[in-house]
Amino acid sequence: MSKKTTTLLGTVAAIGALSLMATTAQAQERVRWQVPMSFASTLTALGDTMPWVADQLRAISGGNIDLRVAEPGAVIPALSIFENVSEGNIDAGYSWMGYEWGTVPAAALFGATPFGLESIEFLAWMTHHGGQELLEETFHAYNVHPILCGTISPETAGWFRNEITSPEDFRGMRFRAAGVGGEIMAEFGMSVTIMPGGELYQALETGVLDGTEFSLPTVDEQLGFYQVANWLYLPGWHQPSTNQFLYVNLDVWNGLSDLSRAQIGTACMAGNAYSIARAEALQGAVIQSFQERGTNVGTYSDDMIQGFYDATQTVMARWSERDEMFGRVYASMMEYQAELRPWKEMGYLPRDWQSRIED
Repeated sequence: MSKKTTTLLGTVAAIGALSLMATTAQAQERVRWQVPMSFASTLTALGDTMPWVADQLRAISGGNIDLRVAEPGAVIPALSIFENVSEGNIDAGYSWMGYEWGTVPAAALFGATPFGLESIEFLAWMTHHGGQELLEETFHAYNVHPILCGTISPETAGWFRNEITSPEDFRGMRFRAAGVGGEIMAEFGMSVTIMPGGELYQALETGVLDGTEFSLPTVDEQLGFYQVANWLYLPGWHQPSTNQFLYVNLDVWNGLSDLSRAQIGTACMAGNAYSIARAEALQGAVIQSFQERGTNVGTYSDDMIQGFYDATQTVMARWSERDEMFGRVYASMMEYQAELRPWKEMGYLPRDWQSRIED
């Protein structure tokens, strides 16, 4: 066979392959979902992950999968994503998992577990230690298929109008908290309520709230908490990771092709990497900026953290006894956390190793 003939056959084969790819792309189903979010898209890592994922999906699907995010309250109330997806009022929505824990108690654990798994550990548990299976068992019963689609670093422990020196300072305090962390804070005599992020600045400014937790330092800065609360406390024991999910109506999910499901799942896994990288990239600088602007930034004492831990054990035991799925999910998480502990404690440098060496 001549060189010219070989070249011609190669060209024909290449054209055929391109034609097949084009035909496949054209044949892919078109997915057009409006995706209401619980958080504003302007909030760093917390709210801007889903828009980023939507952009990646448009790119990898050739525009066939178009998820159009909607700001909180534009379509449905900010904290009602789960129920509207479950009832089929919307195809999909994006939210922190935990707002629905009054209906689905185990949801609080997938959203954030006090003294539980950090973001990378949570991803490991979800993908390699049974978390995904428990997630689907929990939510498919409500006709919802959630996809982990964003995980971020610990939250701040709380912004307060006054200094906190002991657990007694919490008694009678009006505090905003979400999920199981809120119930733990109530153990200290707090009056705990849940509010969307957009309402918290005014509530702190007017004294409707004495304190609040919400999200990362960068998000808290965007919401202006440092302007109306002088005291910020760390660490975020109540939410070592904060996990967002793309909620999809189960009937809608089951109606998708394997290709579309794979593209959505892959884009969300990329979203997990994007969100944790973005979150970790920015927090150190903003903590320094709080201090420079006069915020009193402190860490809870060992005794305070011990008190939070003891209250956590009480609440977790109560809910594990009350709700079977809550108990199963929590037990699975704690078993993995215990299994991981030797590696976590010996495989990594201590977090304060630099100060130890300098001292």
